[in-house]
Amino acid sequence: MARGTRRRRGSHAPVNDPARFCDAAIAKLRAEVPGRAVVAASGGIDSTTAALLAQRALGDRARAVFVDTGLLRAGEVETVGAYFRATGLAFRVAEASEGFFGALRGVTDPEEKRKRIGAAFIRLFEAEAAAFGTDRLIQGTIAPDWIESGGALRDTIKTHHNVGGVPKDSKLVLVEPLRDLYKDEVRALARHLGIPAADRQPFPGPGLAVRVNGPVTPERVRRARVANAIVEEEVERAVAANELARPWQYFAVLLPVRTVGVTGDNRVFGEAVSVRIVESVDAMTAVAMAVPPRVLGRIAQRITRELTGEVVRVLYDITDKPPATIEWE
Repeated sequence: MARGTRRRRGSHAPVNDPARFCDAAIAKLRAEVPGRAVVAASGGIDSTTAALLAQRALGDRARAVFVDTGLLRAGEVETVGAYFRATGLAFRVAEASEGFFGALRGVTDPEEKRKRIGAAFIRLFEAEAAAFGTDRLIQGTIAPDWIESGGALRDTIKTHHNVGGVPKDSKLVLVEPLRDLYKDEVRALARHLGIPAADRQPFPGPGLAVRVNGPVTPERVRRARVANAIVEEEVERAVAANELARPWQYFAVLLPVRTVGVTGDNRVFGEAVSVRIVESVDAMTAVAMAVPPRVLGRIAQRITRELTGEVVRVLYDITDKPPATIEWE
Protein backbone atom coordinates (compact mmCIF):
# COMPACT_ATOMS: atom_id res chain seq x y z
CA MET A 1 0.00 0.00 0.00
CA ALA A 2 1.40 3.42 -0.96
CA ARG A 3 2.44 5.89 1.69
CA GLY A 4 -0.55 7.89 2.91
CA THR A 5 -3.14 5.50 1.45
CA ARG A 6 -4.64 4.24 4.70
CA ARG A 7 -8.27 3.15 4.61
CA ARG A 8 -11.16 4.79 6.42
CA ARG A 9 -13.64 1.97 6.47
CA GLY A 10 -15.38 2.36 9.80
CA SER A 11 -17.50 -0.76 10.25
CA HIS A 12 -17.34 -1.74 6.58
CA ALA A 13 -16.11 -5.28 5.91
CA PRO A 14 -13.98 -5.63 2.75
CA VAL A 15 -15.03 -7.90 -0.09
CA ASN A 16 -12.96 -11.08 0.22
CA ASP A 17 -15.04 -13.25 -2.13
CA PRO A 18 -15.97 -11.43 -5.38
CA ALA A 19 -17.98 -14.40 -6.70
CA ARG A 20 -20.13 -14.51 -3.59
CA PHE A 21 -20.63 -10.74 -3.65
CA CYS A 22 -21.68 -10.81 -7.32
CA ASP A 23 -24.22 -13.57 -6.68
CA ALA A 24 -25.68 -11.61 -3.75
CA ALA A 25 -25.73 -8.35 -5.75
CA ILE A 26 -27.53 -10.00 -8.68
CA ALA A 27 -30.14 -11.47 -6.32
CA LYS A 28 -30.62 -8.10 -4.65
CA LEU A 29 -30.98 -6.31 -8.00
CA ARG A 30 -33.72 -8.73 -9.01
CA ALA A 31 -35.51 -8.03 -5.75
CA GLU A 32 -35.15 -4.24 -5.99
CA VAL A 33 -36.09 -4.01 -9.67
CA PRO A 34 -39.35 -5.86 -10.32
CA GLY A 35 -39.64 -4.42 -13.84
CA ARG A 36 -37.22 -2.43 -15.96
CA ALA A 37 -34.31 -0.14 -15.07
CA VAL A 38 -32.11 2.45 -16.73
CA VAL A 39 -28.41 2.23 -15.91
CA ALA A 40 -26.16 5.30 -15.78
CA ALA A 41 -23.06 4.00 -17.59
CA SER A 42 -20.21 6.52 -17.81
CA GLY A 43 -17.53 4.11 -18.98
CA GLY A 44 -15.78 4.22 -15.60
CA ILE A 45 -15.06 1.00 -13.76
CA ASP A 46 -17.72 1.65 -11.09
CA SER A 47 -20.65 2.23 -13.41
CA THR A 48 -19.48 -0.44 -15.86
CA THR A 49 -19.38 -3.02 -13.07
CA ALA A 50 -22.84 -1.93 -11.87
CA ALA A 51 -24.16 -2.05 -15.46
CA LEU A 52 -22.80 -5.54 -16.09
CA LEU A 53 -24.29 -6.80 -12.81
CA ALA A 54 -27.62 -5.24 -13.83
CA GLN A 55 -27.48 -6.87 -17.25
CA ARG A 56 -26.77 -10.26 -15.70
CA ALA A 57 -29.57 -9.77 -13.18
CA LEU A 58 -32.22 -8.28 -15.47
CA GLY A 59 -31.24 -9.11 -19.04
CA ASP A 60 -32.97 -6.84 -21.55
CA ARG A 61 -34.98 -5.27 -18.73
CA ALA A 62 -31.87 -3.15 -18.06
CA ARG A 63 -30.93 -0.37 -20.49
CA ALA A 64 -27.43 1.13 -20.12
CA VAL A 65 -27.20 4.77 -21.23
CA PHE A 66 -23.90 6.55 -21.89
CA VAL A 67 -24.25 10.35 -21.90
CA ASP A 68 -22.09 12.49 -24.17
CA THR A 69 -22.05 15.64 -22.04
CA GLY A 70 -19.57 17.56 -24.18
CA LEU A 71 -17.28 17.44 -21.14
CA LEU A 72 -15.51 14.20 -22.03
CA ARG A 73 -11.87 13.49 -22.86
CA ALA A 74 -10.57 13.29 -26.42
CA GLY A 75 -12.03 10.23 -28.18
CA GLU A 76 -14.05 9.24 -25.12
CA VAL A 77 -17.26 8.34 -26.96
CA GLU A 78 -15.41 6.00 -29.33
CA THR A 79 -13.23 4.57 -26.55
CA VAL A 80 -16.16 3.86 -24.23
CA GLY A 81 -18.19 2.37 -27.07
CA ALA A 82 -15.40 -0.07 -27.90
CA TYR A 83 -14.92 -0.82 -24.22
CA PHE A 84 -18.61 -1.59 -23.68
CA ARG A 85 -18.67 -3.83 -26.75
CA ALA A 86 -15.62 -5.72 -25.46
CA THR A 87 -17.39 -6.11 -22.11
CA GLY A 88 -20.52 -7.43 -23.80
CA LEU A 89 -22.64 -4.59 -22.46
CA ALA A 90 -25.64 -3.43 -24.49
CA PHE A 91 -25.93 0.38 -24.41
CA ARG A 92 -27.13 3.51 -26.15
CA VAL A 93 -25.50 6.95 -26.42
CA ALA A 94 -27.45 10.07 -25.44
CA GLU A 95 -25.98 13.29 -26.90
CA ALA A 96 -26.57 16.13 -24.43
CA SER A 97 -23.68 18.60 -24.69
CA GLU A 98 -25.90 21.62 -25.31
CA GLY A 99 -27.90 20.96 -22.15
CA PHE A 100 -24.83 20.51 -19.95
CA PHE A 101 -23.05 23.62 -21.21
CA GLY A 102 -26.29 25.51 -20.72
CA ALA A 103 -26.58 24.29 -17.13
CA LEU A 104 -23.01 25.45 -16.42
CA ARG A 105 -23.23 28.84 -18.11
CA GLY A 106 -21.85 31.52 -15.78
CA VAL A 107 -21.12 29.06 -12.95
CA THR A 108 -17.68 29.12 -11.30
CA ASP A 109 -18.29 27.69 -7.82
CA PRO A 110 -17.15 24.02 -7.69
CA GLU A 111 -20.07 22.87 -5.52
CA GLU A 112 -22.60 24.58 -7.75
CA LYS A 113 -20.98 22.98 -10.81
CA ARG A 114 -21.35 19.49 -9.34
CA LYS A 115 -24.93 20.08 -8.27
CA ARG A 116 -25.96 21.44 -11.65
CA ILE A 117 -24.26 18.55 -13.43
CA GLY A 118 -26.00 16.09 -11.10
CA ALA A 119 -29.35 17.73 -11.80
CA ALA A 120 -28.72 17.68 -15.56
CA PHE A 121 -27.92 13.96 -15.43
CA ILE A 122 -31.03 13.18 -13.39
CA ARG A 123 -33.33 15.17 -15.68
CA LEU A 124 -31.90 13.30 -18.65
CA PHE A 125 -32.29 9.94 -16.93
CA GLU A 126 -35.83 10.82 -15.88
CA ALA A 127 -36.67 11.20 -19.56
CA GLU A 128 -34.80 7.99 -20.44
CA ALA A 129 -36.59 6.09 -17.67
CA ALA A 130 -40.01 7.39 -18.70
CA ALA A 131 -39.39 6.33 -22.30
CA PHE A 132 -38.31 2.89 -21.07
CA GLY A 133 -41.29 2.52 -18.75
CA THR A 134 -39.54 2.57 -15.39
CA ASP A 135 -38.73 4.71 -12.36
CA ARG A 136 -35.54 2.80 -11.41
CA LEU A 137 -32.07 4.21 -12.04
CA ILE A 138 -29.06 1.99 -11.34
CA GLN A 139 -25.87 3.89 -10.51
CA GLY A 140 -22.27 2.92 -9.81
CA THR A 141 -22.09 4.93 -6.57
CA ILE A 142 -19.32 3.70 -4.24
CA ALA A 143 -18.41 4.52 -0.64
CA PRO A 144 -16.03 7.48 -1.27
CA ASP A 145 -18.81 9.20 -3.25
CA TRP A 146 -21.26 9.45 -0.35
CA ILE A 147 -18.55 9.82 2.31
CA GLU A 148 -17.08 12.89 0.60
CA SER A 149 -20.57 14.21 -0.09
CA GLY A 150 -21.18 14.42 3.67
CA GLY A 151 -22.77 11.03 4.29
CA ALA A 152 -20.34 10.00 7.03
CA LEU A 153 -18.58 13.25 7.95
CA ARG A 154 -19.55 16.51 9.61
CA ASP A 155 -18.58 18.50 6.54
CA THR A 156 -19.10 17.94 2.86
CA ILE A 157 -15.67 17.64 1.26
CA LYS A 158 -17.18 17.89 -2.21
CA THR A 159 -20.60 17.02 -3.57
CA HIS A 160 -20.46 14.05 -5.90
CA HIS A 161 -22.87 14.60 -8.77
CA ASN A 162 -24.47 11.17 -8.28
CA VAL A 163 -25.15 11.79 -4.58
CA GLY A 164 -25.63 15.40 -3.49
CA GLY A 165 -26.34 16.49 -7.06
CA VAL A 166 -29.62 14.56 -7.21
CA PRO A 167 -32.58 17.04 -7.14
CA LYS A 168 -34.88 16.58 -4.14
CA ASP A 169 -37.98 16.52 -6.35
CA SER A 170 -36.77 13.60 -8.49
CA LYS A 171 -39.14 10.64 -8.52
CA LEU A 172 -36.46 8.21 -9.66
CA VAL A 173 -35.72 5.30 -7.33
CA LEU A 174 -31.94 4.98 -7.06
CA VAL A 175 -30.47 1.47 -6.99
CA GLU A 176 -26.79 1.33 -5.99
CA PRO A 177 -25.37 -2.22 -5.84
CA LEU A 178 -21.79 -1.03 -5.11
CA ARG A 179 -22.64 1.61 -2.50
CA ASP A 180 -20.59 0.14 0.36
CA LEU A 181 -17.49 -0.73 -1.68
CA TYR A 182 -14.18 1.05 -2.23
CA LYS A 183 -12.42 1.39 -5.56
CA ASP A 184 -9.98 -1.48 -5.04
CA GLU A 185 -12.90 -3.80 -4.21
CA VAL A 186 -14.81 -2.71 -7.31
CA ARG A 187 -11.72 -3.44 -9.39
CA ALA A 188 -11.57 -6.94 -7.89
CA LEU A 189 -15.23 -7.46 -8.86
CA ALA A 190 -14.53 -6.14 -12.36
CA ARG A 191 -11.70 -8.61 -12.83
CA HIS A 192 -13.97 -11.42 -11.60
CA LEU A 193 -16.65 -10.35 -14.12
CA GLY A 194 -14.10 -10.33 -16.95
CA ILE A 195 -14.23 -6.59 -17.52
CA PRO A 196 -11.08 -5.59 -19.46
CA ALA A 197 -8.69 -2.91 -18.20
CA ALA A 198 -10.14 -3.07 -14.69
CA ASP A 199 -7.20 -1.07 -13.33
CA ARG A 200 -7.42 1.89 -15.68
CA GLN A 201 -7.45 5.31 -14.08
CA PRO A 202 -10.68 6.88 -12.78
CA PHE A 203 -12.36 9.76 -14.63
CA PRO A 204 -14.80 11.99 -12.72
CA GLY A 205 -18.49 11.79 -13.56
CA PRO A 206 -18.72 15.58 -14.07
CA GLY A 207 -15.96 15.17 -16.64
CA LEU A 208 -13.72 18.06 -17.62
CA ALA A 209 -16.06 20.53 -15.91
CA VAL A 210 -14.17 19.88 -12.65
CA ARG A 211 -10.83 20.13 -14.45
CA VAL A 212 -11.71 23.56 -15.83
CA ASN A 213 -11.43 25.82 -12.80
CA GLY A 214 -13.54 28.92 -13.21
CA PRO A 215 -16.01 29.38 -16.10
CA VAL A 216 -16.84 26.27 -18.14
CA THR A 217 -17.00 27.22 -21.81
CA PRO A 218 -16.54 25.09 -24.93
CA GLU A 219 -13.25 26.88 -25.63
CA ARG A 220 -11.82 26.31 -22.14
CA VAL A 221 -12.98 22.69 -22.18
CA ARG A 222 -11.17 22.24 -25.50
CA ARG A 223 -7.92 23.47 -23.91
CA ALA A 224 -8.38 21.16 -20.91
CA ARG A 225 -9.12 18.26 -23.28
CA VAL A 226 -5.88 18.82 -25.20
CA ALA A 227 -3.84 19.16 -21.99
CA ASN A 228 -5.42 16.04 -20.46
CA ALA A 229 -4.68 14.01 -23.57
CA ILE A 230 -1.04 15.09 -23.48
CA VAL A 231 -0.65 14.15 -19.81
CA GLU A 232 -2.20 10.73 -20.42
CA GLU A 233 -0.07 10.07 -23.50
CA GLU A 234 3.20 11.12 -21.85
CA VAL A 235 2.51 9.18 -18.65
CA GLU A 236 1.67 6.07 -20.67
CA ARG A 237 4.88 6.59 -22.64
CA ALA A 238 6.90 6.91 -19.41
CA VAL A 239 5.29 3.80 -17.92
CA ALA A 240 6.06 1.80 -21.07
CA ALA A 241 9.68 2.99 -20.94
CA ASN A 242 9.99 2.09 -17.22
CA GLU A 243 10.59 5.73 -16.35
CA LEU A 244 7.58 5.76 -14.03
CA ALA A 245 5.49 3.26 -12.08
CA ARG A 246 1.86 3.21 -13.20
CA PRO A 247 0.01 5.96 -11.29
CA TRP A 248 -3.49 5.75 -9.88
CA GLN A 249 -4.60 8.90 -11.69
CA TYR A 250 -2.97 11.47 -13.97
CA PHE A 251 -4.51 14.53 -15.59
CA ALA A 252 -4.33 18.27 -16.21
CA VAL A 253 -6.35 21.12 -14.69
CA LEU A 254 -6.94 24.42 -16.47
CA LEU A 255 -6.54 27.17 -13.87
CA PRO A 256 -8.66 30.35 -13.60
CA VAL A 257 -5.66 32.66 -13.87
CA ARG A 258 -4.01 34.65 -16.62
CA THR A 259 -0.23 34.72 -16.77
CA VAL A 260 2.40 36.44 -18.93
CA GLY A 261 4.35 34.36 -21.43
CA VAL A 262 6.55 34.74 -24.50
CA THR A 263 5.92 33.37 -28.00
CA GLY A 264 8.84 34.15 -30.28
CA ASP A 265 9.59 37.80 -29.55
CA ASN A 266 6.02 38.58 -28.58
CA ARG A 267 4.46 38.97 -25.15
CA VAL A 268 1.35 36.84 -24.67
CA PHE A 269 -1.18 36.69 -21.86
CA GLY A 270 -2.38 33.11 -21.56
CA GLU A 271 -3.69 30.57 -19.09
CA ALA A 272 -1.93 28.11 -16.78
CA VAL A 273 -2.29 24.36 -16.37
CA SER A 274 -1.56 22.25 -13.30
CA VAL A 275 -0.55 18.61 -13.78
CA ARG A 276 -1.71 16.07 -11.17
CA ILE A 277 -0.19 12.56 -10.92
CA VAL A 278 -0.96 10.50 -7.81
CA GLU A 279 -0.75 7.00 -6.39
CA SER A 280 -3.53 5.56 -4.22
CA VAL A 281 -5.35 2.34 -3.33
CA ASP A 282 -8.98 3.28 -2.76
CA ALA A 283 -9.09 7.06 -3.49
CA MET A 284 -9.69 7.91 0.16
CA THR A 285 -6.08 9.09 0.46
CA ALA A 286 -3.42 9.68 -2.18
CA VAL A 287 0.23 10.62 -2.58
CA ALA A 288 1.61 12.95 -5.24
CA MET A 289 4.16 10.98 -7.24
CA ALA A 290 7.80 11.96 -7.60
CA VAL A 291 7.83 12.19 -11.38
CA PRO A 292 11.22 12.41 -13.18
CA PRO A 293 11.91 15.98 -14.37
CA ARG A 294 12.38 14.78 -17.97
CA VAL A 295 8.82 13.40 -18.00
CA LEU A 296 7.37 16.63 -16.59
CA GLY A 297 9.49 18.56 -19.09
CA ARG A 298 8.01 16.65 -22.03
CA ILE A 299 4.52 17.30 -20.70
CA ALA A 300 5.14 21.04 -20.26
CA GLN A 301 6.75 21.41 -23.69
CA ARG A 302 3.91 19.63 -25.47
CA ILE A 303 1.14 21.51 -23.66
CA THR A 304 2.64 24.94 -24.34
CA ARG A 305 3.46 24.06 -27.96
CA GLU A 306 0.15 22.44 -28.84
CA LEU A 307 -1.73 25.25 -27.12
CA THR A 308 0.60 28.03 -28.26
CA GLY A 309 -0.47 31.42 -26.95
CA GLU A 310 -3.36 29.84 -25.04
CA VAL A 311 -1.48 28.07 -22.23
CA VAL A 312 1.87 29.62 -21.33
CA ARG A 313 2.66 28.08 -17.95
CA VAL A 314 2.58 24.48 -16.63
CA LEU A 315 2.80 23.63 -12.92
CA TYR A 316 3.11 20.32 -11.07
CA ASP A 317 0.86 19.71 -8.05
CA ILE A 318 2.87 18.01 -5.27
CA THR A 319 0.08 17.98 -2.66
CA ASP A 320 -1.07 14.72 -1.06
CA LYS A 321 -4.64 13.82 -0.11
CA PRO A 322 -5.20 15.03 2.58
CA PRO A 323 -4.95 17.99 2.73
CA ALA A 324 -5.94 18.25 -0.96
CA THR A 325 -8.47 16.12 -2.79
CA ILE A 326 -7.34 14.25 -5.90
CA GLU A 327 -9.42 16.37 -8.27
CA TRP A 328 -9.12 20.13 -7.85
CA GLU A 329 -12.90 20.67 -7.70
